[in-house]
Amino acid sequence: MTPVALHHVVDGDGPVLLLGPSLGSTTAMWEPQVAPLAERFRVVRYDHRGHGGSPVPDGSYDLADLGGDVLALLDTLGAQRAHVGGLSLGGMVGMWLAAHAPERVARLALCCTSAKLGPPGMWRDRADAVREASATSAIADAVVERWLTPAYAREHPGLVASLRGMVASIDPAGYVACCGVIERMDLHGDLHRVAAPTLVVAAREDPATPPEHAEKIASGIDRARLEIVEDAAHLANLQQSEEVTRLLLEHFGG
Repeated sequence: MTPVALHHVVDGDGPVLLLGPSLGSTTAMWEPQVAPLAERFRVVRYDHRGHGGSPVPDGSYDLADLGGDVLALLDTLGAQRAHVGGLSLGGMVGMWLAAHAPERVARLALCCTSAKLGPPGMWRDRADAVREASATSAIADAVVERWLTPAYAREHPGLVASLRGMVASIDPAGYVACCGVIERMDLHGDLHRVAAPTLVVAAREDPATPPEHAEKIASGIDRARLEIVEDAAHLANLQQSEEVTRLLLEHFGG
């Protein structure tokens, strides 16, 4: 599939640092990290195809399509090489980039993600729910329940409402197509090809991508560093923003 021009937001100056979001989220997901990272980097947050301000191509997508979009974005930015960070689906795209275009990735950070996230039927069921309702609002509550720990969600109702609104704002066709990306994805055979220095971050209470997923990734990438963040669920960068930001700054340097 022909690459699409991804919607993106740029903050700061310096070496390019790409940040890819999770399924069902937009550039806003990385907001807590922007200010501190932008002091050292040209931080580029992007929306996956089918999400936020990015185009929604017809048909099914594969991980190579999402990765190709990011390579095209790098070309648009005039960046031959960049640091890459991603959470969940963003991390899957990051792994694909580092394995298939290693010359474009300087350092890699993978947060709350997986090299293979099954069972496939789960993603078909979620896509069916969105397709039948013609709206991502149909699954917004269930998705956000996995993004934050229950106690943290109770203490931050405004954040929960904002996240539900973000999920509900995603184009249904784009969300369904990206569910298919994850349903078909298996990166375990590609991990040995990742040469970029890699940080793998897991959240102790993440029900979507538990720490064992991060452990498999770290064991498959030569000299990868594994860190587990306590008291956080899937969007660890929100619930433990200072700790995740510290880990990213330490890893990417600058």
